[in-house]
Amino acid sequence: MEFRIDSAVLTDAVAWAARVLPARSPMPVLGGLLLEAAEDGLSVSGLDHEASARIEVEAETLAGGRALVLGRRLLDICKVLPRGRAELAVEGARLSVSSGDARFGLSLLPLDDRPAPPPLPEVLGLVDGDAFAAAVGQVAVAAGRDDSLPVLTGVRLSLDGPVMTLAATDRYRYAVRTLEWKPGAGAEAADADVVVPARRLTEIARSLAGAGPARIALDSGSLGFESGGMRTTTRLLDGRLPRHDKLFALGEHALAVTERAPLAEAVKRVAVVAEGDSPVQLAFSSEGLHLRAGYEDDVASQRLPASLTGADSLTVAFNPGYLLDALTALDSPEVRFHLLGPGQRALLTGGPDSVHRHLLMSVKPLV
Repeated sequence: MEFRIDSAVLTDAVAWAARVLPARSPMPVLGGLLLEAAEDGLSVSGLDHEASARIEVEAETLAGGRALVLGRRLLDICKVLPRGRAELAVEGARLSVSSGDARFGLSLLPLDDRPAPPPLPEVLGLVDGDAFAAAVGQVAVAAGRDDSLPVLTGVRLSLDGPVMTLAATDRYRYAVRTLEWKPGAGAEAADADVVVPARRLTEIARSLAGAGPARIALDSGSLGFESGGMRTTTRLLDGRLPRHDKLFALGEHALAVTERAPLAEAVKRVAVVAEGDSPVQLAFSSEGLHLRAGYEDDVASQRLPASLTGADSLTVAFNPGYLLDALTALDSPEVRFHLLGPGQRALLTGGPDSVHRHLLMSVKPLV
């Protein structure tokens, strides 16, 4: 195998495929990236027991073939290669990598020991890569981090006709985002409701940003995406997330409205005195919004313009990190707080027709 390729193109391709490689594995070959050179270019692929990634890029192939090398070591080499044309070739039991005056050698891993990559599941339809990336970013912040509850570390992906719903919760907050997608022929068969690991889905979504339409593929055990020369799969999580329909139905409630960006800055500012689980308090009234954090002598406060309907005054408090995550995930100029009262759930939206909703549990206000 021998080929020439732009070093920047090679670096991007290796970095994209290497993101699925396990940090540690009892099987060394799972830490490998497979390079395949053919007449139509180069493909770079990686996999572990949970995910796979394959990308095709342009390259000048001098001799076709395949080589398996340690992926993270190859990525480290690519990052320091001089910019320009790089040449890679198999020389005996190693892969040589050269660009300019720099030259590296990498030991080859046994190809026969590498598991076969999973096939791409059945393609169900198309979704815009940018819209999907933005939506995943908005909900994934609410996914759990506790691996002892695996299903809560995932993002629910539901397909219902032309509407895709993404949702995530860690039991203390719940983010939901809807977006349009284009089902393929036979839209009835495209309905689905699965849970995908949030970290994997976030990585996939970021890689699809700017890539145009992406094909969605799904079967009983895995979810896949394909766009241009990129193809990736990830396993599904067992179980189901709790339904959000009843949680988001608040009934009669108060509504507070303020500007989102100034509120986010104010929360960051006053939260510097909040220690541990100390909350940030939001007191809404006819005079606006009064933020406060801290206890005794270590306190901080700030006032902001705000409107309140449905109550004369209402004070709620939130974990500052959770509140900031919600405010940052919203992409509207204003934020609307749908409030039941202190210590009860609160729904944050960006407007009356917002496609992104973020539910937070309020805590006991400061005294």
